[in-house]
Amino acid sequence: MSLDIIIAGGGRVGFETAALLDTRGHDVTVVESDGDRCDAVADEYVATIIRGDASNPDVLRQADVAGSDVIAGLTGLPGLNLAICMEAAELNPELRTVARIAERNQEGYERFVDETVFPEGAGARVAANEIQGSDVRTLADVTGTLDIMEVRVKEGAPAAGKALREVRFPAGTLVISDDDGERVARPETTLAPGKRYVIAVEPDVADEVMNLLRG
Repeated sequence: MSLDIIIAGGGRVGFETAALLDTRGHDVTVVESDGDRCDAVADEYVATIIRGDASNPDVLRQADVAGSDVIAGLTGLPGLNLAICMEAAELNPELRTVARIAERNQEGYERFVDETVFPEGAGARVAANEIQGSDVRTLADVTGTLDIMEVRVKEGAPAAGKALREVRFPAGTLVISDDDGERVARPETTLAPGKRYVIAVEPDVADEVMNLLRG
């Protein structure tokens, strides 16, 4: 499903996240106060770009906050990101809010936003996943093209309810964790519908793996 997404902040994190969301088919609007950054985003044609302060209600209205699904405050200032999300939520109470934080375990923000991201330790793909609120999340950018993902098994999927030894995963796939995240997956581990599992997968077999787990 395509989402209408506002990203506040056109720096490295905001730009890379916007570019990734664009490749996934979402409609992205970037709000950035710096003119040079606006030009850099506009040159890449990855998103609609609005120059302005995203904490300003008039700028948010210009970005069509009322018609958007998600806003992500991805500036380098956590306090500003929180203010942006709170202001946007006032204008659109149904909006999903995501705020970039400065420390991995920074507390207190969860009371005011739906999700927090610490992209310095994870990468743009993790930020994009939190914005999407997906059942399939890339957990980390690792060396090369290998993806480490957290996948929720869908009811009725080919692998749902089966033990790992019963599922013919393609070469290039490794199920890492049990559903509670506390044990390494074993041949007898059952892929329970609705539970999440951490999986390492090579890009050329990712679609086949998703078909087994998601249908």
